[in-house]
Amino acid sequence: MIFRTSISRHFAAQSRRTNRLERGFISQLLVLLKQCKSTRSVQQVHTQMLIHSVQMPMPNYLLSKIIELKDFSYSTIFFAQIPINSYAFNVMIRGFATTWQKFDLALEFFVKMKSLGVKPDNFTYPFVFVSCGNLLTSRIGSLVHCEVVKSGMLLDFHVVHSLITMYSRCREMGFARRAFDEMSERDSVSWNSIISGYSRLGFAREAVEMFGEMREGGLEPDEMTLVSVLGACGDLGDLNLGRWIEDYVMEKGLELNSYTGSALINMYGKCGELESARKVFNNMKRKEVVTWNAMITGYAQNGQSDETLLLFDAMKEAGPEPNEITLIAVLSACASIGALDLGKWIDEYATKRGLQHNIYVATALVDMYSKCGNLEYASRVFENMPQKNEVSWNTMISAHALHGRAEEALALFQRMLVEEKAACPDDITFVGVLSACVHAGLLEEGRQFFNSMTSTFGLTPKVEHYSCMVDLLSRAGRVYEAWDFIQKMPQKPDEILLGALLGACQKVKNVDIGERVVQLLLEMEPLNSGNYVISSKIYADMRRWDDCARMRVLMKQKGVTKTPGCSWIEMDGHLREFHAGDLLVEDAAEVHQVLDMLYEDMTVEDNIDEDLLYIDCQIEDV
Repeated sequence: MIFRTSISRHFAAQSRRTNRLERGFISQLLVLLKQCKSTRSVQQVHTQMLIHSVQMPMPNYLLSKIIELKDFSYSTIFFAQIPINSYAFNVMIRGFATTWQKFDLALEFFVKMKSLGVKPDNFTYPFVFVSCGNLLTSRIGSLVHCEVVKSGMLLDFHVVHSLITMYSRCREMGFARRAFDEMSERDSVSWNSIISGYSRLGFAREAVEMFGEMREGGLEPDEMTLVSVLGACGDLGDLNLGRWIEDYVMEKGLELNSYTGSALINMYGKCGELESARKVFNNMKRKEVVTWNAMITGYAQNGQSDETLLLFDAMKEAGPEPNEITLIAVLSACASIGALDLGKWIDEYATKRGLQHNIYVATALVDMYSKCGNLEYASRVFENMPQKNEVSWNTMISAHALHGRAEEALALFQRMLVEEKAACPDDITFVGVLSACVHAGLLEEGRQFFNSMTSTFGLTPKVEHYSCMVDLLSRAGRVYEAWDFIQKMPQKPDEILLGALLGACQKVKNVDIGERVVQLLLEMEPLNSGNYVISSKIYADMRRWDDCARMRVLMKQKGVTKTPGCSWIEMDGHLREFHAGDLLVEDAAEVHQVLDMLYEDMTVEDNIDEDLLYIDCQIEDV
């Protein structure tokens, strides 16, 4: 009996030593596992486990490390070899949703998890909602929402935060707000989720209102809150709140990093306060690409093309690599002032960086080439695009219309209907189509396209479409019909529409309609010199000299001056700007000599175009 007891103790002691050794070995493997930087090193740890038949207390630590290293194949193989439990499924679903962004597979694993009887928990649902939000599947998200309600997990902050974000990504802000309102307690993440959802979807006023409620509740905004609210301030043009946020950042000693700094610059840019935007930009110690993009885009959106290009040059010297956002803004500036050489350089740069097939960069290239007069290059970029959206088609159709190639524009519209099922014509498409009809004088075709907007495509014509139709009727000399068309419009006519009709009245010498249009235009644009000039010319053509003089006197009384003409030319990579009447331009005398020679040559011709009769006015202006 004594002998048996001693043997039993011996084996128990040996077992304890073995367990201690095994636990020590496992601890060593776990330490090595944390230090692994590649799949190969993880495989070596896994091999040691298999050789020594080691069963880790939590073998899923290895699975988590494999996913961290983004090895999709190895992860799925390893998952199939380990015991099924909620931890393993959660790690895989999280990997699909965040590491690999294979959101459809995350939902598949969620379904598989339930079918095997493994119960989802508060670590499962957040990543399921993330996947639903990225796939824009609010229907599936709503079903999972019901499960969460039944399981009583709506008390978990992480679950509710991801639920709100899912609904906002799916543009279901009503459901997102309901989930937010039903929370018994709210932390800063809760407020950030609903505020960012409103701001991102363009509900700027609601975002600002929620920010006010958050402050009233005693919660301090963090960086994410401020970035979202600044976006809303820019959309609303709310400079007061935007400046308050800048003061708040300075007062609290918060770092003006790339996120808050760029958000401030964007806000000021949208509000047209470029000096304030540039001040923030200059005060930032570290400028990343997003910061440069914010300032460059601000200049481009406000029509300051020269400043856009100067800042782009500074960015290239400073070192940050321009990305697609940079290129799109700079191409917009190139298009505005005809900087074709720089536009071509950006085209080459985009090709080297593999961005030439980026749908947004390619579309911006099409727009730049067409506005710089190179329709051939614009067509080449367009045809080489592997994917096209509505904006791509609209840009190319408008490019043909701008260059007076109506047949090509209308043929491209027909191609869009047949080839690109994913791109449906929108109101911008029909502006291009109707503009093409205007340039070609296709009155009946224009009527058909205008009517088809409602009857075939379910679109409501906007003032831009009515402007095209008025312009089309006006160019055909049907000014009375154009006036009747305006009278029947559901919207009030704008200055562009009325300006087109006024120009037509001058051409056909129709004082009756011209006077009606002038009266409306002077109410809308009392300081626009063009309205006074054209109306006086209409009276002069009809030899109504008193009325002609009256318009000139009225113009002087109101202090209206004619805006001098302005143009740019690009030479040796530099832009030169010319203003009418500017005698300080280098070689101005030689320029005038050339103009005088051209004028003399044109006046010799027997058939002088009516437009050339005004060349003397243009020479005087220059």
